[in-house]
Amino acid sequence: MALQQLSSRWAALVVLLWTALARAHTVITYPGYRGNNLQTNGTIADANGLGVAYNSKNDSLYYPYGMQWIYPCGGMPTSTNRTYWPVGGGALAMQPGWFPGHATALMYINIGLGEVPENMSHPVVSAFQITGPSNNPYPGTICLPQVPLPANISVKAGDYATIQVVEVAKHGAALFNCVDIIFADNGDSKIAEVTTDNCFNSSDISFQYVYTTSGTSGAATLKPPRRMWMAVVPFLLAAAVM
Repeated sequence: MALQQLSSRWAALVVLLWTALARAHTVITYPGYRGNNLQTNGTIADANGLGVAYNSKNDSLYYPYGMQWIYPCGGMPTSTNRTYWPVGGGALAMQPGWFPGHATALMYINIGLGEVPENMSHPVVSAFQITGPSNNPYPGTICLPQVPLPANISVKAGDYATIQVVEVAKHGAALFNCVDIIFADNGDSKIAEVTTDNCFNSSDISFQYVYTTSGTSGAATLKPPRRMWMAVVPFLLAAAVM
């Protein structure tokens, strides 16, 4: 057990260091990861101002801003190496993007159904904001130990889907990342165990609600979304398992 915990911590450390070398990227640390999309190459001039452009010199693509700016999954195609995830919903952990100069970001988590989803239009949790201790890159990870499926979605063991994580910086640009999953019955041994080593919330990152505004006069009233209480459940569960 001690060896397994040490291995998990080293794996997490490698991911953090790997991410630190790439500017403005996210890494899904649980349940899996579609693939290495940390590539940044070429210049804005090479791509003629585009986020992705064809490089005829070596039959490749330019990503002057980085692959993860590309919708829907950060420039990565659907993977064949899928991760098992419970039919009743499960855990999701990630290393937030490294945004020097941006102490806050908005997070969106969506799901697309099928082997190759046509879109990622099913939100699974309400949008939330993360706040770091400074304008330096975010330290540590965030974890949602129980991400539910949308109320109107029904799946069974063996069905395919893709979980999408979107992080939006203060200036409005978004990073996209995905994990391709195959649903399994709750408690199936093929589902990777959730532990405090692979799913935890770092103390340096805090969570904030996203409010809507309303009002007919010059003074707007802040109102939480009607289903805002549902958004807090994953964080309460996270605190309970720490």
